[in-house]
Amino acid sequence: MSSELVINASKNEVSIALLEDKRLVELNHSKPEQKFSVGDIYLARVKKTMPGLNAAFINVGYEKDAFLHYLDLGPQYSTLNRFLTQAANRKSKLLTVSKFRREKDINKHGKINDILTAGGLILVQIAKEPISTKGPRLSSEISIAGRNLVLIPFADKISVSSKISSQEERDRLKNLLVSIRPKNYGIIVRTVAENKKVAELDTELRSLVTKFEKAFENLPPIKSLPSLVLGEQSRAISVIRDHLNGDFENIFIDNEDVYHEIKNYISEVAPEKEKIVKFYDGKQAIFEKLDINRQIKTSFGTAVSFKQGAYLIIEHTEALHVIDVNSGNRSKSGADQETNATEVNLAAADEIARQLRLRDMGGIIVIDFIDMHKGENKQKLYERMKEVMSKDKTKHNILTLSKFGLMQITRQRVRPEMHIETAESCPTCAGTGKIQSAILFPDILKSEIEVLVELKKLKKLTILVHPYVAAYLTKGFKSIVKSWRKEMKCKLFVEASSTCTYLEFRAIDDQGTELLRKTR
Repeated sequence: MSSELVINASKNEVSIALLEDKRLVELNHSKPEQKFSVGDIYLARVKKTMPGLNAAFINVGYEKDAFLHYLDLGPQYSTLNRFLTQAANRKSKLLTVSKFRREKDINKHGKINDILTAGGLILVQIAKEPISTKGPRLSSEISIAGRNLVLIPFADKISVSSKISSQEERDRLKNLLVSIRPKNYGIIVRTVAENKKVAELDTELRSLVTKFEKAFENLPPIKSLPSLVLGEQSRAISVIRDHLNGDFENIFIDNEDVYHEIKNYISEVAPEKEKIVKFYDGKQAIFEKLDINRQIKTSFGTAVSFKQGAYLIIEHTEALHVIDVNSGNRSKSGADQETNATEVNLAAADEIARQLRLRDMGGIIVIDFIDMHKGENKQKLYERMKEVMSKDKTKHNILTLSKFGLMQITRQRVRPEMHIETAESCPTCAGTGKIQSAILFPDILKSEIEVLVELKKLKKLTILVHPYVAAYLTKGFKSIVKSWRKEMKCKLFVEASSTCTYLEFRAIDDQGTELLRKTR
């Protein structure tokens, strides 16, 4: 499987498309000034505690207060808070994390009022971006993500990704990091660290430590709270950091500044991949050139076709997402019902896994597959769904088919769902459902033509209109268009065009240039 990343960057927005075997599987939109992204670290104040929820609301600068549950404080909250207090009030050089004395872990069954008070300083990290009517979800167990490692200050545990299957390699990585890990730092080893050398991991580890400690040396003034202490890297860099692997063949970028930013990042983390970063300067828009716009139009919306007439119906509610699998004209095939249902369901599983990633659907997803009666076919579908969902880096859980033929999936939701409107407004009524009275159209058309002829000093003009309108204007011995010619002193011709809507007209000069196009 080959992967490609396509980045369309403008002043107002950066759009990132991830393609696998030329098929669009992920789409991200971000704005340069976007705040409250997952991973951003804020210095904030406690707005109020909620003992009944065992949680607190934190003012991070968003229009709605952010939510922090007691269980998201992290076991080493007391140590982090003391370190923060000393950094905020320091009058001399701040001790490094490795030399800082750790406090005891907080009681995991404790109460929020025992730890936090209204108005108190707190360091928090965005765990979920604002979604719908809810503010951000926070954590005080801070982590700094790198390409190979995730650094957790004031922890002492080393964890290795479960996706590294070789026990020998897992032991090697763990022993290696035990030898280079600074005191008072925990580490999570990511999947891409497999087979990496100690020098590369050590360099990244030192970089992450420096990044965290520099942030505390330059804390914003208390008066300016809430303030961003450490921002996540740009969305483009984050996507590359999380997805870049041996399958990547190309990274196309149409903005020179973003191109240099990404090329520099790739040269640092994976110099052997630097040549795959390519600058696109073609005249045609990059998403149009690489057929991404067409895929966006066909992949979003309520109904999504996927194979030989079969299609999905995707509906969204406040509580969950519902996907209905339909065989469409596949039901006319010669295969028996069980075979047909199994084939459609297996193909649907592939498309559903793609849709979950593409739309970034989270929460509870309920899928109504076509009924199958054989147990082995149901198990085959469950195994297929697990296989195709294994490519999804977002945490998820899949349940087997229920006796009603329903499959339930939970998928972590950390960002608002991607939604793109694929329907277009009617060109005649502009989406209002109303058009001007047809009887007025000839007078309006005449007025527009008179202005154009006088303005451009035209001697010849061709008007393209709907065939019905053309017949009305040209038929008869004393046709309407003949009287217009005399009045305007212009060789005026009216032609029927099937591409024109009922009350649309196009004005073409004698050189074939379109001068005006309007819909009434």
